[in-house]
Amino acid sequence: MTNTDGATSMDGVTNLIAADPHADRAARAAGVSVRELVTIEDFVAVSRLFHGIWRPAADSPLVTTELLRALTKAGNYLAGAYDGDTLVGACVGFFGAPADGTMHSHIAGVDPSMAGRNVGFALKLHQRAWALRRGVGVIAWTFDPLVARNAYFNLAKLGATAAEYLPDFYGGMEDEVNGGDETDRLLVRWDLGAPEVVAACAGRPHLVTHHQAVVALGRTAAGAPEPGVLDGSPLLVGVPPDAATLRGADPSVRKEWRIAVRDVLGGLLADGARVSGFDRAGWYVLTREDR
Repeated sequence: MTNTDGATSMDGVTNLIAADPHADRAARAAGVSVRELVTIEDFVAVSRLFHGIWRPAADSPLVTTELLRALTKAGNYLAGAYDGDTLVGACVGFFGAPADGTMHSHIAGVDPSMAGRNVGFALKLHQRAWALRRGVGVIAWTFDPLVARNAYFNLAKLGATAAEYLPDFYGGMEDEVNGGDETDRLLVRWDLGAPEVVAACAGRPHLVTHHQAVVALGRTAAGAPEPGVLDGSPLLVGVPPDAATLRGADPSVRKEWRIAVRDVLGGLLADGARVSGFDRAGWYVLTREDR
């Protein structure tokens, strides 16, 4: 059976023939080369890159060279994006339970100096092609649901789907990105052969519309969360325009957003609502089958 992307279904695993060309095009568009990383020198460079992005406490490194060595030796995923000879992005993933045929993408980061070049997109498409060649049909990962740009990247640009809201998933994290905040995360699943994922990887993001939608969580004129109405479909759940800036400028308002999004978005998902996407204006769009 072949789909519109030149895909062939075999033993229940979708082998997308176009995955490698999509990944190559994304890397060229970003002006980087993406490759697997296998040497101690590679692992040191990844650790240094992640340290520069997250600035963790000295006694709490995000990854170590020993861990990366063990993961890659066991056949797991580690790749880096290079701008010339400089490592500017990296992604680490490991396999899930054998029966699931899945991978968990644990951490990915891009040097802030590369903003706007779509290096993260190139890394994810490389990961997708790598996974498909190994019979993996789904990649899962988590992200902070308050961060609008990451929500759009994951749900629209990549076509992933929200699976579960995870309150304070990692507990306290001692770094400059997460320190002092609860680590709520939204778990997403990237079904590598789904039509919306295939389209997204070809450069057609998963965009959503929301005519006659009900606002479940809005924003006040001052930028604080504003409770709305939970009865209806579709429902809109807003997030702050720039959660990273808010963290330093007004941590009390960021905490209000954390609690409000946890209660509303997390509550709706637990109640059976489904996230159909995230739009450019900063809204999660949810639908309810019983409405």
